[in-house]
Amino acid sequence: MNRVTAAFEMARSSRLKLLCPFLTAGFPNSDATSEFLLAAQAGGAGVLELGIPFSDPVADGPVIQASYTEALLHGATVDNCLAAVKAARSRGLTIPVMAMVSFSIIFKRGTAAFAQACAANGVDGLVLPDLPLEEAPAIVDVLRDHGLCTALLIAPTTPADRREAIARLCDGFIYYLSVSGITGERKALPLDIAPNVAALRAVSPAPVCVGFGISTPQQVREVTRVADGAIVGSVLIRSLLDNASRGVAAQAQAVRKLVAELATGLTPLS
Repeated sequence: MNRVTAAFEMARSSRLKLLCPFLTAGFPNSDATSEFLLAAQAGGAGVLELGIPFSDPVADGPVIQASYTEALLHGATVDNCLAAVKAARSRGLTIPVMAMVSFSIIFKRGTAAFAQACAANGVDGLVLPDLPLEEAPAIVDVLRDHGLCTALLIAPTTPADRREAIARLCDGFIYYLSVSGITGERKALPLDIAPNVAALRAVSPAPVCVGFGISTPQQVREVTRVADGAIVGSVLIRSLLDNASRGVAAQAQAVRKLVAELATGLTPLS
């Protein structure tokens, strides 16, 4: 069974929710990535989302864009980003890793070849933020053939018919955006998250994770009252940017501490 599926099934059976931290592969350098993955696991992460740096990100705010730029300047490539997951696996990483990647990167290499590389390096699935719905079924099938699961994004503004079609394709989790627009920390979350998550549950059995704007334990708590998981990214990346002058070991310790703090907001199923 795919690690993502197993993680959510175990969480549901234990009446628990999952924290899903986002980290940028290759930031601040390729050697740091495996350290940060292990640190996030130690802090209580349930699923890890690893962003593959791209020069023209689709929905990432300035904080994550800055980390992508830094990673690319320091030589991040698809191959060494994926290899960092394999290195972390060899050192005890056991929780699922979903790579968030622009479809243009996959298209350039070929879906089957990209999927094979992911599987060989211990990646469990892909988050595809810019995959057109019309092309998605064939891509999801290829990924599934290689043992990978898929998460696609649904925004509050996505029309109901497209929302249902996208949700039915997700076999890892449904990535629901708390707000339309770009990533980034926000002081308050919208009030329509609960009904929109409920609507997704009505059309798909896949777990629902909510991202965009979640940056505090209280916001994790708000989201996981209704969703299966909370995706947290910008606050982690900002912490690393703010501590860029510190060594990797100190930064990893900061990642572990921040993930552990965010995990205090996880809410059991009622």
